Amino acid sequence: MGSSALAMAAYFLVFASVHSLLADPRFKRWAKERACGALDRWGRLAFNLLALIMLLPFVFILLYLPDEVIYIAPWPAFGLMAAAQLLAAAMLLITLFQTGVLDFLGLEGLLRPGGEKILVTSGFYCHLRNPLFLFAILFLWSSPIMTMNLLTFNIMATFYFYLGALHEERSLKEEFGKAYEEYRRRVPMFRPRFRCEE
Repeated sequence: MGSSALAMAAYFLVFASVHSLLADPRFKRWAKERACGALDRWGRLAFNLLALIMLLPFVFILLYLPDEVIYIAPWPAFGLMAAAQLLAAAMLLITLFQTGVLDFLGLEGLLRPGGEKILVTSGFYCHLRNPLFLFAILFLWSSPIMTMNLLTFNIMATFYFYLGALHEERSLKEEFGKAYEEYRRRVPMFRPRFRCEE
């Protein structure tokens, strides 16, 4: 593993630690007690802006640090893999709209303060509990060009998405209680079911 891949792995650990801490329900409760309600409106947006800023070093590592090409898929595999990436990206966007783009971005609390949170169980969420993570993983691994730095990122991101899904489920259980437990009992985590029965 080259020094750039090591830099990628090291920074990913920093990113994952900060991101996980800020997403932790216990930390959120602690921060809310000290922020006098400001986090109710601004918390999600601030979390997303920080995450966006913290993604920039990944882009820098991928674009500017020395790297080694592992493979470039030959045609027609290149075209099929690029099409799979486009499909995964489209599925990600559809899922965001099903979740609620404003809520995901952290703008819901600003535009409609005091709005009631709802548990989304329709659309892709009828088939699996974590479509955003699954489609993100499919997008990463469908890349027709693979480098050592990208491989390092993909491995760590896949592992982190799995841990993030577990973490998110704990938060959703805390927020929605029995409704989430029932949903979790019926719907698989990552392996999609084909039929949606309520």
